[in-house]
Amino acid sequence: MEAMDTTTNTQSSTPRWKQMGEEEKTAAVHEEMKRINQLPATSTYATHRLRVLNKILQLMSLKRTVSQDEELELLFAGLHL
Repeated sequence: MEAMDTTTNTQSSTPRWKQMGEEEKTAAVHEEMKRINQLPATSTYATHRLRVLNKILQLMSLKRTVSQDEELELLFAGLHL
């Protein structure tokens, strides 16, 4: 039963991001960066997560193509914030 709940939560996270404005998305990314920066600098999880967050910020700052927009949405969905 829990697996179904997890799947439902994962599927519902993508539309949530689409409903958020750019400012809300940026604020959420910055909050996650603050949280990750409190982890040990040698953490491979933290290093990877910061790379993803930085990529999101980079894509958000550009005038995006359709493929970049899709990549951004996939990155947001993968964060599970």
